[in-house]
Amino acid sequence: MRVYLGSDHAGFELKGRLIEWLRQAGHEPVDCGPASYNEDDDYPPYVMRAASSAVADPGSLGIVIGGSGNGEQIASNKIPGVRAALAFSDETASLARLHNDANVLSLGARMYSADEALGFAKVFVQTEFSEAPRHVRRLGEIADYEKSGVLPPLP
Repeated sequence: MRVYLGSDHAGFELKGRLIEWLRQAGHEPVDCGPASYNEDDDYPPYVMRAASSAVADPGSLGIVIGGSGNGEQIASNKIPGVRAALAFSDETASLARLHNDANVLSLGARMYSADEALGFAKVFVQTEFSEAPRHVRRLGEIADYEKSGVLPPLP
């Protein structure tokens, strides 16, 4: 599977570890930057490229990394078609894919160990969307809003 990665300075080291793990696991990581550590960089150019690339490449995923992962998730979710989820456990990483068909994982390099983050990424990449009707329906409501700007009707 092709996986697009982007980070800021806080996530730079973890991004390198994720790229190494993805390669060893037989995946195709694509580094959307930054190419080198810069403590003054901003995350939007890198994470938004990773998220945009994941949407433009059906069947691929994205992983974005920052200090907390919050800003990276927010920026990624501005890209139409992105469903970025912030993981803080194996369960949240799994449910992001299983229930929400998330196509971008957001990780906070300062929130847990690198080994934990690698575990969350592994769970995310290996979990498939359940395609349960209720989840498909909910994702449809979100997609419809993205296209029309009209909020889903209340039940």
